[in-house]
Amino acid sequence: MSVNTSPYLIPVNNLEFETIVNRSRFICSLKHCSDNAQVKSFIEQIRQQYPDASHHCYAFVSARPEDSQNYGFSDDGEPSGTAGRPMLAVLQGSNIGEVCAVVTRYFGGVKLGTGGLQRAYGNSVRQALLELPTTLKIPTEQVFITCDYQQVKDIEHTLLGFDGVVINQYYAIDVNLEVELPIPNIAKFCQRITELTSGRVVPTKKN
Repeated sequence: MSVNTSPYLIPVNNLEFETIVNRSRFICSLKHCSDNAQVKSFIEQIRQQYPDASHHCYAFVSARPEDSQNYGFSDDGEPSGTAGRPMLAVLQGSNIGEVCAVVTRYFGGVKLGTGGLQRAYGNSVRQALLELPTTLKIPTEQVFITCDYQQVKDIEHTLLGFDGVVINQYYAIDVNLEVELPIPNIAKFCQRITELTSGRVVPTKKN
C-alpha cells in the first residue's frame, strides 16, 4: 500500500471563534497540533483558560487530513455522539491536517436536544475553519550524503534544483551532509547525484 506524499493544508495561527445558539455560547479554539502530546497540551490550556465553562468538547486530526490512525474526539459530558463526532466530521471534511478543535460551551439555560447539539458543535467548528489561515505543507524526508570536499558545491547546487536544504554538515576526512527534500523529489535527486559523481557518491535515505 503506497503512502500518500502529496502536500496538504495545515493551520498557520491559532484562532478563536464564538457563536451563540439559544443563549448558549460556543467558543471554538483551533490550533496546529502535529502530535498527540501537543493535542493534550492544547486541550488542557483551553480548560485553564475557561475553567467555569459547562463543557470542553474536542476533536483532532494530528497528521494528514485523511489519516484515520491519528484522530480522536470527546463529548466531555454532552450526550454521546452530539459533540466530538460531528466536530471530527467537519475537520475531516475540511482537508486540513494537523489541527485540533476545542469547543467550549457556556450553557445558556435552554436545552438544544440531540440534533441541536450536533448542529451547534459542528457549525461552531465549520464557521471557525472559514476564518482559519492555512499554509501548504510539503512532506519531506532526510537523505545522507558522504562526499569529497571538492564535490560539496556541486551537490549543494543540485540540491537547490530539487527544492532541498542542507540541515547538518560534518567535516572530517570526508564531508557528511544531512539534507532534506520533498519526498516526491528524492528519487530523482539521488539519481542525479549518482550520475554527477559517476557513482562515487550514493545518497541514502534515513531509516
